[in-house]
Amino acid sequence: MDDFAEFVAARGPALWRAAWLLTGDRALADDLLQTALTRSWPHFVRVSRAGSFEAYVRRVLFTTYAGWRGRRWHGEVPTGELPDVGQHDEATDPDLLRALDGLSPRQRAVVVLRYFEDLTEVETAAAMGCSVGSVKSHHSRALAALRSSPLLVETTLAEEAR
Repeated sequence: MDDFAEFVAARGPALWRAAWLLTGDRALADDLLQTALTRSWPHFVRVSRAGSFEAYVRRVLFTTYAGWRGRRWHGEVPTGELPDVGQHDEATDPDLLRALDGLSPRQRAVVVLRYFEDLTEVETAAAMGCSVGSVKSHHSRALAALRSSPLLVETTLAEEAR
């Protein structure tokens, strides 16, 4: 139990960031990570002995997200207060998050794993439970969609004008 708590304390923020990049919503990211950790915890000892528990949790995180994406409503949620926005980071850019929303769940997972989690194609395939060829295919389609997204084209043009 202590080892699991240490794992969550050490790797929790990085895992939450991946969950947030996938969902684009802080509350859903909390729910997604909590669900992934809850599903992974019973296997902690066995998986830790056999390999990387973090890779296992990431796979559970991404497969859970893919399952949720088709069932949950992703509209606006009214709130009484505006959220506190921290320092600007490319991962918190609202245009980027809206552009990522236009991708399929597997394409979005590939982009998050490859560019924000800095995983290799092989590590991404292992995290998603698919082949490297599938990762390459989803990656290619995701980049084509992002390159043609008017949300990102306008941002790129504005940055070039500076």
